[in-house]
Amino acid sequence: MKLSELFKKGKFVITSEIGPPKGTNVEPLLKEAEELKGKVDAINVTDIQSSVMRLGSMAVCKLLKDRGIEPVFQLTCRDRNRLALQSDLLSAYVLGIENVLCLTGDHTVLGDHPQSKPVFDLDSVNLLRAAKTLCEGKDMVGNNLDGSPDFCLGAVANPGADPLEPQIIKMEAKVEAGAEFFQTQTVYDVKQFEKFIRATEYLKVPIMVGIVMLKSAGMARFMNANVAGVYVPDKLIKIMAKASKEERPKKSIEITASLIKEMKGMCQGVHIMPLGWDKYVPDVLEKAGLI
Repeated sequence: MKLSELFKKGKFVITSEIGPPKGTNVEPLLKEAEELKGKVDAINVTDIQSSVMRLGSMAVCKLLKDRGIEPVFQLTCRDRNRLALQSDLLSAYVLGIENVLCLTGDHTVLGDHPQSKPVFDLDSVNLLRAAKTLCEGKDMVGNNLDGSPDFCLGAVANPGADPLEPQIIKMEAKVEAGAEFFQTQTVYDVKQFEKFIRATEYLKVPIMVGIVMLKSAGMARFMNANVAGVYVPDKLIKIMAKASKEERPKKSIEITASLIKEMKGMCQGVHIMPLGWDKYVPDVLEKAGLI
């Protein structure tokens, strides 16, 4: 089911995220996904996340679909030219994949094959436009398609961008290009998110707040120092710093659930990024009152 249909019904949409393995052993991944089945509306499948070579997103999306789990196909511009991007979109739809998140992608120098050549023939805005054009029955140069897809297209946004205005301008461009919903960069500052929502409410597009589950105080400090637009308040860092290694999952669950409760009324959904802590997502949802 397309996420756009859930938004239209007024549902608070819940998505999580899994990363394909670096290899062919999909059993652990599928086990993680099964734990989320029936508890989330869809699961994002990352596309060579952080430019580290992995199993392909489309293949994993198909595996999820076959198991009755709705996937969100993340598609980045880093590795494919416009021919391959359009072809992969058509291929995904033929495999039953209806939800697509369009991303520019991390540069190859950040990954495990820094010598690889980046493509970036399109950026995320033009990828959205290309996907929308396919849905209208034509390719990027105006050729007619023999059968067209019907996607729900998503995009990303960063509520913590400073200054915020350029981010909003890009969001406008993404909406114009075809974005039907946004998933955000991780948010820990509720007031910052409220400011972002007020500044973008005129776009009238569903926004899903993103939350990465904190695993340690060190992780929080690293994000503050290295991830643009992410701010973990000191009070949350102190909670994680005081927790023993055994207590950290419990504290992370409490923090994530509390953030969801505080921001639920401001947005139309939540995107939880567990980074391997998938087994704790149901606990988060239960504590947040979502299941």
